[in-house]
Amino acid sequence: MANPAVDRGLKAFYDLAADDSEGLRRLLNVDFRAVRIPYVGPELHPPVPDRRIDMWGIRTRWVGHEAGGYWDYCDFPLIDADVDAAMRWPMPSPDDFDYQSVADAARRHAEYCVVIGDPGFADMINTTGMIRTMEQALVDLMTDEPAGLCFIDRRVEIQLEMLERTFEMTKGLIDLLWLGEDLGTQLGPMISPDLYDRHFRPRHQRFINLAEKYDVPVMFHSCGSSSWVFDRLIEMGVQVIDTLQPEAKNMRPEFLKSTFGDRLSFHGCISTAGPVTYGTPDEVTENVREVLSVMKPGGGYALAPTHWLQDNSPVENVAAMYRAAMEFGTYV
Repeated sequence: MANPAVDRGLKAFYDLAADDSEGLRRLLNVDFRAVRIPYVGPELHPPVPDRRIDMWGIRTRWVGHEAGGYWDYCDFPLIDADVDAAMRWPMPSPDDFDYQSVADAARRHAEYCVVIGDPGFADMINTTGMIRTMEQALVDLMTDEPAGLCFIDRRVEIQLEMLERTFEMTKGLIDLLWLGEDLGTQLGPMISPDLYDRHFRPRHQRFINLAEKYDVPVMFHSCGSSSWVFDRLIEMGVQVIDTLQPEAKNMRPEFLKSTFGDRLSFHGCISTAGPVTYGTPDEVTENVREVLSVMKPGGGYALAPTHWLQDNSPVENVAAMYRAAMEFGTYV
């Protein structure tokens, strides 16, 4: 995955049409295909000038910068909401999604690893922070604030129902469920283990149990220094960890492979804050070679960037990353 500027640059670099995303994935030997559950219901939130608003009511505004721009979260319409306001906040009905299109897309991509979900699926901190502010989301969880927990639980119930309907429609077609929750800073845990056990674990467990019911493995995304929670995730049934920011504490490839390599598979580890952004193509190639020399033995590793490739990542460096993966990696 990449920001639009990187996507456009790569297609131009390889002389592909601007809309040929599948051609780009095939050229780069990308093994994953994400399928979405399209919302086809009524508009739930009135438009606001200069804002994008999603089905949950989360608002973003465009912020430009010298390399491009991004949609940043703003307004936070539920920042002061009480329980009544959180209960009345419009949310999508599981009836208003096109599950057939998910099955059709999964069949089209059957030769690849078909993924449902994303890093924001089943998360609590980030999504709640997008509508109540990050500060208030963390306070909600630490103080058992009813309004914040109400928003979280309403969304959890909707997502679980969406997921079960998707699994029923796509039996045998989904290869991986992707869940997420950013649980680390660069230096250590973002929250205490006790807080994870109190609020996060029981809710995350419901998603993992549902995936197990349909024999779908789970990949769990967490940015930052998050290895502190990996033993818990293993106990819960998670098989793959995503992101693996190597510059964060206890996230170096050597530590992850030696500590968890016999119990987890890994997806990520090529830093978007490292040579891909700030180095040369030769430095990117060497970085990929070094990571693969650690992570590849014994299998259980899917090479990927640690985040969406950002606008300031030179196209030549991104191309070098995939060339090195094809040179030093193994394809089955």
